[in-house]
Amino acid sequence: MRILLTGKTGQVGGVLAAKLGEFGEVYAPGRDLLDLADVASIPGKLDVIAPDVIVNPAAYTAVDRAEDEPEQAFFVNGEAPAAIARWAAARKAPVLHFSTDYVFGGGGERPWREDDATAPLSVYGISKLKGEQALRAAGGPHLIVRTSWVYHRTGTNFLRTITRLAAERDGLRIVADQIGAPTSAAIIGATLTDLLRKFGGDFSALAAAAGSTLHLAASGTTSWHDFATAIVAGLKARGRPVRATSIVAIKTAEFPTRAVRPLNSRLDLSRISALLGRPMPSWQSGLELELDQIAAS
Repeated sequence: MRILLTGKTGQVGGVLAAKLGEFGEVYAPGRDLLDLADVASIPGKLDVIAPDVIVNPAAYTAVDRAEDEPEQAFFVNGEAPAAIARWAAARKAPVLHFSTDYVFGGGGERPWREDDATAPLSVYGISKLKGEQALRAAGGPHLIVRTSWVYHRTGTNFLRTITRLAAERDGLRIVADQIGAPTSAAIIGATLTDLLRKFGGDFSALAAAAGSTLHLAASGTTSWHDFATAIVAGLKARGRPVRATSIVAIKTAEFPTRAVRPLNSRLDLSRISALLGRPMPSWQSGLELELDQIAAS
């Protein structure tokens, strides 16, 4: 089985590149060989690659910049998945596609279920929803995996930003009224590996069992403020340089951004827990593992 993996240099793509070889031959081209922003070229490139399965974590993830670059966001997050979905559906090749909690409106406090109505608040969220809709419309076997607050010890993400700022500044001001589950790329990779093992490496069987949409996030919830507090405490405990002595909780309104963020990013994990036969790992355990890796480096 030949597995096409996009976004190998990203957080999730990098982890999956090391995991998916258990289930087949992984082909992970760079942007020079498969550019998702060049939508017209995608079908021809897929003809040459001829994958049996497509795993697509690649995305335009610059949430604020997307407000000023909507065309680019829609190419990568909406049109590219549509081209992939049409090609794959014609050949009955399953697609595993990653999406986000940003497809929801962010109201209330109840965790979002897979079948809840979507109402994205930003260009980024709308573009990711377009990708989801294209996969469903194509009619082929697919699994849309929605996750939240993804981070890794490498790359550009909240963990890396707080690690840097905590070493540079005396104090931090962090939003405390947005609630979700920080989810390490390692948890995503390990969970998908476990699920695929349960289904004998059959991507289509997993997609069918999951109802074609699955929420995958760490268990438990927190705020960005409390996540930052846990990061700083973990860095101190591991002897990493920390200058910040205060982390002040602020409201979203006190930290205006170009794109509107959802206040409620909680994802319901009932479906994935039932498929796994166990609860998802906690966000705290995921953070501890990433901090251990940072300390070791």
